[in-house]
Amino acid sequence: MSNYSYSINSDSIQFLEKYLNKFSPTGNENEGQKIWMNHISSYIEKIKTDLYGTAVGIINPNSPYKLILEAHVDEISWYVNYITEEGIIYVSRNGGADPQISPSKRVIIHTEKGLVHGVFGWPAIHTRKPSSEKYPNVENLFVDIGVSSKTEVINMGVHVGCMITYPDKFFIMNQNYFVSRALDNKIGGFIIAEVAKIIIESGINLKFGLYIVNSVQEEVGLKGAKMISKTIQPNVSIVTDVTHDTYSPMIDKKIQGDIKCGLGPVIGYAPSIHKSIRELMINTANRKKIRFQRLVSSSTGTDADAFAYSNKGVLSALISIPLKYMHTTVEMVHKKDVELTVLLIFETLQEINNNINQFFY
Repeated sequence: MSNYSYSINSDSIQFLEKYLNKFSPTGNENEGQKIWMNHISSYIEKIKTDLYGTAVGIINPNSPYKLILEAHVDEISWYVNYITEEGIIYVSRNGGADPQISPSKRVIIHTEKGLVHGVFGWPAIHTRKPSSEKYPNVENLFVDIGVSSKTEVINMGVHVGCMITYPDKFFIMNQNYFVSRALDNKIGGFIIAEVAKIIIESGINLKFGLYIVNSVQEEVGLKGAKMISKTIQPNVSIVTDVTHDTYSPMIDKKIQGDIKCGLGPVIGYAPSIHKSIRELMINTANRKKIRFQRLVSSSTGTDADAFAYSNKGVLSALISIPLKYMHTTVEMVHKKDVELTVLLIFETLQEINNNINQFFY
């Protein structure tokens, strides 16, 4: 077993809840980012942000060797796209928002005058003809904020370009599952913050600079990671994200892989994943008896791809948390997977520290 014992305590749960409940839609992540930065500032002295809001906490900043440990803070959302004369609001996606889950959901529109509450309306089943059944998509989804004219909408501060988010809150289900919107990928932000904390608490003398990065705009093309990689110019990156629990109904394991919540973190195989870091992580897990899973993809679709192919190339690895119901408001992760991921990253960083010449040159 690992020499270090880690479990999520009540203080960490309070941070996670506060962090998840704050809005951080792609392109406007600052409120969620403030929570994250304020939390890590209690044990990391040096914190920076870039022009678009990616936050970086740095341990041992004077080292010429640089390792990024990364997650992304942004959550999927919507934009106000069109307002009818009758005061009905049509939307445009901001990231991978799923139209199928939207009808009858409550929403919040973010305006300069404050938050405006509304709902995604949908015609009652009695009024829909089976022969012409229409399914939710960005062309027919609409938000109703309880007014009857475009003038009323505008007077409330709503205009084209306002962001729309879901108000759903974090809760714990059956003691084992964390449930919330935006676990993709604020659970990663939580994990990297926890890793940094236990490194400081353990008094580990790092031989490399550790850059704890919470990136913006992952959901629209890995944009924050691309920018910060050029700024930091790391030698190594370890990226956290989420991946699909394929034991959920209607998912084909032959296509999506064999991944289950509660069986440990998922180590990725892909062209962008460098064998040296991946195998070190696997060997560390085996030696420390930390349970893990494996997943193959031709392209990870995560910030690992952005780091791997940036600058002159970066040794990159991906460790993911199994997640149920991605891009919904009831995303679920297992507490044990979160704890094992923190532990595996912590032990891997120590192995890199003990074999620094293999990874920094």
